Amino acid sequence: MSSPDELRARARALAAEYYDAALRQPAFVPGESWVPVSGRVFDATELQYLIDASLDFWLTTGRFASQFEREFARTVGVRHAILCNSGSSANLLATSALTSWKLGDRQLQPGDEIITVAAGFPTTVNPAIQHGLVPVFLDVDLGTYDIDVTGLEEAISPRTRAIILAHTLGNPFNVDAVMALAKRHGLWVIEDSCDALGSTYRGKHAGTFGDLATVSFYPAHHITMGEGGCVLTNAPKMKTILESFRDWGRDCWCEPGKENTCGKRFDWQLGELPHGYDHKYIYSHIGYNLKATDMQAAVGVAQLKKLPQFIERRRHNWRRLYEGLSELSHVFVMPRATEHSDPSWFGFALTVRPDAPFTRRELVQWLDARRIATRQLFAGNLLRQPAYRDLPHRVVGDLTNTDVVMQGTFWLGVYPGISDVMVDYVVDSLRLFCAQTLDGVAR
Repeated sequence: MSSPDELRARARALAAEYYDAALRQPAFVPGESWVPVSGRVFDATELQYLIDASLDFWLTTGRFASQFEREFARTVGVRHAILCNSGSSANLLATSALTSWKLGDRQLQPGDEIITVAAGFPTTVNPAIQHGLVPVFLDVDLGTYDIDVTGLEEAISPRTRAIILAHTLGNPFNVDAVMALAKRHGLWVIEDSCDALGSTYRGKHAGTFGDLATVSFYPAHHITMGEGGCVLTNAPKMKTILESFRDWGRDCWCEPGKENTCGKRFDWQLGELPHGYDHKYIYSHIGYNLKATDMQAAVGVAQLKKLPQFIERRRHNWRRLYEGLSELSHVFVMPRATEHSDPSWFGFALTVRPDAPFTRRELVQWLDARRIATRQLFAGNLLRQPAYRDLPHRVVGDLTNTDVVMQGTFWLGVYPGISDVMVDYVVDSLRLFCAQTLDGVAR
């Protein structure tokens, strides 16, 4: 009879065979195959890690999750990475942590204001709304699609307590201006880095400047676990608070399957509970269960090893698109990196100029017919979305560029699964559309 270790080895070998037989990507055929905006990029290694984790039958957070948290924190350059089940959950955890009573006078309270932008992804700001915080919306710059920092000081009121911003499509926002404002006014900063893993600002990783940062491992993102996310922090106290909110709100910090890590499990006196109440069942926050499974984490461990080549490929594809499309700047606002940054691009954004002889809708439908996928810049203008019609909020200045984004911006894929042949097909297609449209106008 084979030993368990021998059977595991056979399972891993069979996984590699299965990948070769069933999961290799077919050759790209222009006009027949899709050019996606995003997707999973993996090989037999991820399959082998996934099977290895499944054979443990440890169905919650376990050894692979611990390994991923250690390696991911080291990769990004922070002290703590707290794994959870999605990037949106990571934003929920980060915002919830700032409402903890353990923060004393710095605890966020309902009615406190947070500075953000309206041109973004809903779950960057949703957790603040769900906690009764009031978003203060600022406009964005066209080209970078990040916050227009000229309105930051005007956004401050006596109730302003935090800043919650995403690095849009992997392009870091103006960290110098944002962090300077936060320091002057004693504000918390949450960096939504879900689209920006590997991006740097002045040589430091995005996600290492604020008090908290979030990352997503959805299949569209820089590495994937299928579902998964992470909160980053350098503060040990914040790590404990985050883990409490993630793990049902409990006060205990034992990992699953462990107990009495504190050495006084039956010797605590908290709240109005009797002395010695089991610490594993003492709750210091009104929390959630947002843990990831070890099978997800195992895929992440395999993916993390490939992150450097993924980042380089994203930058390569972005540069190739830029070089191929720069001659169309008379009809498109071309994207640009924020000063002092080196983005790990999530997508290649274009904005159809208001005086162009075509609309975004006409263009993206034409591209779709040629099997080139596009996406709009998330919610466009959150305040024009049906879910946000009665939202308590403030707007600083106007949202002119945000409305331009809503009307005219879309983005193309740059993820590592896109080859040079695909990029060239996209470039040729956009040139053809513009040539045909402009020729029609001339006639």
